[in-house]
Amino acid sequence: MTDMTNTQHTPAWKRFAPLIAIGAVALIGAFTLRDYLSFETLAANREALEAFRDANYVLTAGVFMLAYIAIVGFSLPGATIATLTGGFLFGVFPGALFNVLAATVGATMIFLAARYGLGEKLAAKMEASDGAVRKIKDGIDENQWSMLFLIRLVPAVPFFVANLVPALVGVPLYRFFVSTFLGIIPGGVVYTSVGAGLGEVFARGETPNLGIIFEPHILLPILGLCVLAALPIVLKAVRGKKGL
Repeated sequence: MTDMTNTQHTPAWKRFAPLIAIGAVALIGAFTLRDYLSFETLAANREALEAFRDANYVLTAGVFMLAYIAIVGFSLPGATIATLTGGFLFGVFPGALFNVLAATVGATMIFLAARYGLGEKLAAKMEASDGAVRKIKDGIDENQWSMLFLIRLVPAVPFFVANLVPALVGVPLYRFFVSTFLGIIPGGVVYTSVGAGLGEVFARGETPNLGIIFEPHILLPILGLCVLAALPIVLKAVRGKKGL
């Protein structure tokens, strides 16, 4: 309660400063980094990157993860390229681990900025409300794990939406972090695997298939995980209607 009270009495410009900073960096990055964070740039510098990795593996891994965290945390263009690069430089494992962990930390940055700026105040208003708004809040509270996993697993849900919505409805930080880490593993492993095969793609002068996530042999298992995530919500709704 003390934290929420302090947040509510914090001047508006201080509360919104992190979100404004993220928005400003994202806007600047959209115009200045798009040409650099691209498949063409990765292809042109692949030999230099491989040589640097071979000579400085730990440093390369650290710099890569910091760069990935910045890309996600500041909503910069190039998250897909970063994921491919992780697979290209480090293989499926530990490349997938680096990718998923860095993406989770970056997502948590946005979550905390949104929570600090809007989340606590909005959550307090929802807590004090009644009627339809209160029912929505109770429904979210009762099914948080399922809903968090569901929005992470559904490919059609934009990544930034999955970061902002939990912050605005009062999801605890630890729950957001764990669900984000676990929920992005399937898609992260898929794109990291594509990145791990970039050597052959470069040799053929082709571009990687970035739509692979929507191919049946990839999409169907992920949709199966979505069904499992949604199952507790459905069961609670059915039991509620039957009065069980």
